[in-house]
Amino acid sequence: QVQLVESGGGLVQADTSLTLSCAASGRAARRYLMGWFRQAPGKEREFVASINWNGGYSVYAKSVEGRFTISADDAKNTVYLQMTRVKPEDTAVYYCAATIASYSRHRNDYGFWGPGTQVTVSS
Repeated sequence: QVQLVESGGGLVQADTSLTLSCAASGRAARRYLMGWFRQAPGKEREFVASINWNGGYSVYAKSVEGRFTISADDAKNTVYLQMTRVKPEDTAVYYCAATIASYSRHRNDYGFWGPGTQVTVSS
């Protein structure tokens, strides 16, 4: 079991930066692959990025590659999503998730989810 709580969301202007955090608790937290997903109003939840705890594996959605960076601090059991050059289309609720799979972009593979944090980008 792993519990996840996101923080760091808010209202920002386009072309600025924002960093989201995901605190993971539970004895087995580091056994899981960690991911970020987002869901905009009226749209399906989509993959953003994922990482393993040693940082040896990370992958991004094409829509954010080069602008967002995912990282993991295993000493703090925290995963981050650094968002730069944000765009209005990045507006969504951002969710942290965990999966026992070695790698996955599919939301159905992720069994543990945080409550989400709202990110709103104004133009």
